[in-house]
Amino acid sequence: MSRVYNFCAGPAAMPVDVLEEAQRDLVDYKGSGMSVMEMSHRGKEYDAIHNEAVENIRKLLKLPENYGVIFMTGGATAQFTLVPMNLLGPGQGADYIVAGSWGSKAAKEGKQVGAINVIANTEKDIPTRMPDLATLKYTPGAAYVHCTSNETIAGTQMKAFPQTAVPLVCDMSSDILSRPIDVTQFGLIYAGAQKNLGPSGVTLVIIRKDLAEKANEKCPGFFRYKTHLDENSLHNTPPCFAIYMLTLCTRWLLKLGGVDGIARINRDKAGKLYAALDASKFYKATAVKADRSDMNITFRLPTEALEEQFVKDASAKGMKQLKGHRSVGGIRASIYNAFPVAGVETLIAFMKDFEQKNG
Repeated sequence: MSRVYNFCAGPAAMPVDVLEEAQRDLVDYKGSGMSVMEMSHRGKEYDAIHNEAVENIRKLLKLPENYGVIFMTGGATAQFTLVPMNLLGPGQGADYIVAGSWGSKAAKEGKQVGAINVIANTEKDIPTRMPDLATLKYTPGAAYVHCTSNETIAGTQMKAFPQTAVPLVCDMSSDILSRPIDVTQFGLIYAGAQKNLGPSGVTLVIIRKDLAEKANEKCPGFFRYKTHLDENSLHNTPPCFAIYMLTLCTRWLLKLGGVDGIARINRDKAGKLYAALDASKFYKATAVKADRSDMNITFRLPTEALEEQFVKDASAKGMKQLKGHRSVGGIRASIYNAFPVAGVETLIAFMKDFEQKNG
């Protein structure tokens, strides 16, 4: 089997063990005579898959009983609207911390629902950085504070989270389950699956149960978190196959030692790549050192022409999807949970060779 090193920001690389298990069971899941894609979401086979997915998430995040797990669709983008629809009461507003493209989009969509106050914005800052949490001034009476833990385009990551008097809501799409967090600091966490949890198609929502109970009465029933929490994400047919893949990915993660285990691997991968960047005058990391992401390593070369050649040559050697986001250019190496250490080492060796030839 020949596989490339896939540095895509999402959908991202998945564990080979998971893909191979899914392949073995694709046509006939565990002797059921059906694929998971064909079976009833009310049947016993899928019920076991679904409930394991919930329990695996609870174990990995060490969720207290007063937090619920929901599987939804629409990605984080849908949550940009669903969060304010659920959590904003009559006449209420919310505070948003913006540090990049995704935080900006969340705030923009929130403004379609209610009064959104952007209390910090570093989206345009170069080098890229996260806002200084010590300088934040919260709006009295705000329903919640929203942040984005990791900005995939900017290559920045929150190393600490704001201490808030009101519920803290966080988009963790690109670093969920990559490092330990204290869930009790948050009222709601949401994450699209296609970076660290599995394939696209399912969105994970972690919500404090009392917040689900307080949903705005004007919010349609289907869009209420309470509806899906009360029915164990089975109010309508869920994305069964995507949840099955999430089950396999979380099972794989538990075998590695859970979040603590993968965090050590992630720190090692990112540390090696940043060390290579810092040791070079040819490459330049684009994020402030204190805010550098462990998931998305962004850097530049001396010229755009060299960047194009870098991407082309790397691709020819089996290192794919290294081109930076079209809005910022440069190079981006996304190294989520499933990305192998060997891939980082291969990239570093290529970078040194490319510099010797072109520096």
